[in-house]
Amino acid sequence: MKFEIGLTGLGLLIVLALVFGVIAQVVLGKATTRWLWLIGAVAWFGGGLFLSEVVYGTMTADDLQPIIDGLAFDEALLGGLLLGVPAVVVTWFATRRRRLDRQTSP
Repeated sequence: MKFEIGLTGLGLLIVLALVFGVIAQVVLGKATTRWLWLIGAVAWFGGGLFLSEVVYGTMTADDLQPIIDGLAFDEALLGGLLLGVPAVVVTWFATRRRRLDRQTSP
């Protein structure tokens, strides 16, 4: 497997992942763990990188638009959503249940 993503594309993917993580943390707030932003950001980054470079990595620049320094932008957004949102939801359910148990315990 050959990654053709450059520093600009990688930086853009990291920024998008961090923005997603921060938005998830702000939306869910105190209802979940304080590490939700990191879990969401890592999942977004992994999904975006996988879909951009592995699934669509064999396509040419004519097949995929826009491409930013080797990053298939639209596919990275889709991959981030496909992996990031379920990761945040699963984390929220797992930590929410634990927090509810602690609050109801005498």
